[in-house]
Amino acid sequence: MMSNFGCVPGRWMSCLVFTFVVCGCVSDQQKIGAIQASSHAFSVEYERILVERGSRVVKVLRAEAFVAMRVVLSGMGMRTENQDLALGTLRVAAPAPAPLTSDEWIRAADHDLPLLKKIIEPHVGMASNFVQFEPQGLDIIINATFLEVSGGVEVSITVRSRETAAAKTGWPRREYLPPTAVRTGLDKIWRAFEQELRAAGPKNAQ
Repeated sequence: MMSNFGCVPGRWMSCLVFTFVVCGCVSDQQKIGAIQASSHAFSVEYERILVERGSRVVKVLRAEAFVAMRVVLSGMGMRTENQDLALGTLRVAAPAPAPLTSDEWIRAADHDLPLLKKIIEPHVGMASNFVQFEPQGLDIIINATFLEVSGGVEVSITVRSRETAAAKTGWPRREYLPPTAVRTGLDKIWRAFEQELRAAGPKNAQ
């Protein structure tokens, strides 16, 4: 752990930032083209992942789901910024790459680097070989909502980012996490959430 990494509030928009070691060889127009292309490609993948992994229905009371998710996110280093059980909303934040560990982030970013290079190579040429993802200087914001539905509670998760320090590279921050980081973060949260519900008692399992 990845709306949203200027960052726009919304769904899984955490900001994508990348660095060119040979940035002096790349014009501003080329940078803009590369950023726009990568942002579009990753946004399409993000929306697809969100449909598949962004929400679940659990057979528990809304208060139980709310508390379980709050415990899980806290255990991943996220601090509560706003919570309203009556409305069924929870917002937490932490420095990136939380809720992923550093190792999880590195594995996810390494997996998606070939995709990023392929996307931006038409815009920046050989400079694409020196690209990397940069999570530093960002807080990750996770919003969870809890909606009572027939048979239980629908829990939905969205993510955005908030800049806390300018990127060292000078590149503007973009909106979307690498797709593998999105999948890894969501899967990690849902696994821990289900475990927390089971730990609360057999009636709380899905």
